[in-house]
Amino acid sequence: MGIWKAFFNNTRKPEGLLGKCMVGSMNHAHAALADWGLSHLPETGPAKIAELGCGGGRNIRALLRKYPAATITALDYSEIAVEKAKSVNREGLQAGRCQILQGDVSRLPFGDGSFDLATAFETVYFWPGPVESFREVYRTLQPGGIFLIVNESDGENSQDNKWLSVIDGMRIYNGDQLARFLTEAGFSKVIMDKDAKKHWLCALAIR
Repeated sequence: MGIWKAFFNNTRKPEGLLGKCMVGSMNHAHAALADWGLSHLPETGPAKIAELGCGGGRNIRALLRKYPAATITALDYSEIAVEKAKSVNREGLQAGRCQILQGDVSRLPFGDGSFDLATAFETVYFWPGPVESFREVYRTLQPGGIFLIVNESDGENSQDNKWLSVIDGMRIYNGDQLARFLTEAGFSKVIMDKDAKKHWLCALAIR
């Protein structure tokens, strides 16, 4: 395996030295995309947020700033990502406003109706069985809760095949596919938005 492929395979589950480099780069490389996604959320509320596939933790900090009365529970599959996210969010952890856990999105360790917002930035490409995983998110949301998905690719970019050839297990979905998966998972309303020039995709699913 070449160094290029080895490095980018760490987007799925960062491990080792290359994984540490990856989670650090994620916070910078995805910042503009994440801020665009966050702009789709209401300015007031929510009280309890789940940040799923939190990576290097940059978006935990952004959510804490956007919603100063909220608490956040973040989850990532990678131990290295969890460590990085904790280092980025020391103040939030010390203030008791966030907790950062290692876990699997297909078996969320949360009770029914635990959150009123769940977010997933640049991560659903790697979720096993998207409908089943989205059902888990649905289960943990309160009625009327929002699930925000933000992807750098809308599934209609000619560059997608390059990433699919480099990153094992990656699946890129277009807006119609995501909307169908979310509806099958039980969400009552799905709102899609795209930046056509950049091929960014945002989905807001309402429980």
